[in-house]
Amino acid sequence: MLNIFKPAAHKPQLPANRIDPEYKKIRLQVFLGIFFGYAAYYFVRKNFSFSIKDLQETMGYTKAELGFAMSALSIAYGLSKFLMGNVSDRSNARYFLAAGLVLSSLTMIFMGLSSFATSSITIMFSLLFINGWVQGMGWPACGRVVVHWYSIRERGTAMSIWNLAHNVGGFLVGPLTILGVELFANWQARLYFPGMVAIIVAFISILLVRDTPQSCGLPPIEEYNKDYPKTYDSSQEKEFSAKEIFLKYVLNNKLLWFIAIANAFVYLVRNGIVNWAPTFLQEAKQFTASEAAWSASFYELAAIPGTILCGVLSDKVFSGRRAPVTVIYMTLTLIAVFVYWTAPGANQWIVNSSLWAIGFLIYGPVMLIGVQALDLVPKKAAGTAAGLTGLFGYFIGDLLANAALGALVDKSGWDACFEAILFACALAILFTALTWNKEKEFLRLK
Repeated sequence: MLNIFKPAAHKPQLPANRIDPEYKKIRLQVFLGIFFGYAAYYFVRKNFSFSIKDLQETMGYTKAELGFAMSALSIAYGLSKFLMGNVSDRSNARYFLAAGLVLSSLTMIFMGLSSFATSSITIMFSLLFINGWVQGMGWPACGRVVVHWYSIRERGTAMSIWNLAHNVGGFLVGPLTILGVELFANWQARLYFPGMVAIIVAFISILLVRDTPQSCGLPPIEEYNKDYPKTYDSSQEKEFSAKEIFLKYVLNNKLLWFIAIANAFVYLVRNGIVNWAPTFLQEAKQFTASEAAWSASFYELAAIPGTILCGVLSDKVFSGRRAPVTVIYMTLTLIAVFVYWTAPGANQWIVNSSLWAIGFLIYGPVMLIGVQALDLVPKKAAGTAAGLTGLFGYFIGDLLANAALGALVDKSGWDACFEAILFACALAILFTALTWNKEKEFLRLK
């Protein structure tokens, strides 16, 4: 491990009268650092899609070829989130988060500035694979920060607000590509300009983020908040080896496997709805292209209040338990999917309301399963645990939502597609429910 990535050393604890004001100040500072830092990851994760039309027109690539190149990012990201998650558990999040963002940015800057980088699909696939791999350094680093600075009973709320970084970053990447083209007067700026901005944000995140409370002379968050889960003991404040993390805390944790499988089905539902919404609305509900585009856009906006409410409910109503809220949200999602599928296309109000209800509901479980993974292991194994659920989400759920559902529609029509999505809802509920009682026992406060 490079010295810069070694977990920050603990400092002598501050005097008692300084602990509370320092905790409040540094927690806000750290939270802003991981929020803006992770939002910037989206500047260089999503900007390639804005250059597809230019690559078709100037280089003659087909949509199928460019789609194949883009698949590299999802494949690499799913693997990296798990494997680099383990590295992040043994690293200083302050520098690990920034390093991943800088490396991702440099990849896209190179793609934009070098004609060689876009000269073949194979080269673009390779670069996007590298990008996807270093993108996997972002979420685990943020997860490490959250579990060290927020205790069980407040973690759901903190993560629900932090999760909005996805929406902020996804929203800003479009305007950044437009601004880049206006400033530099070439389409390649869609690739390199967001990367330049992201590097600036990376250095800002270094200024703001701190690895652990102890590295700032503060006590562990459990001690500060008097919020101890049943399984907590002081030995968990030491750094673990990779072998300990994988074998002792992650791979033999049955609850983690249950929620990882549930996550695959949640991702299938989320991406199965949003990726196919414009096509389904036009083909099955007789929406115009413009109407379908606006409907799909509001789907994303609906996620913001739904995600925050999901986190608050898990903290304030269920005292840090995630399974009950995930089950409730997925049950309501199943109902909304059924209405969206069966509503007559002539009644656009019902179709849109049900689609936006799915957007309101489905992102909560996506976020909350990640939080539950953090809860079910010691803090020093958080990145690996969340990476396992992410691996199932991207490597199984995402691929099924794109390839399998597309093939199913071609072969059997939209009805078969929605039957599969409803079945996925039911399986997500089932596997999450398997953790209901054990989670309650596992997280019972001392």
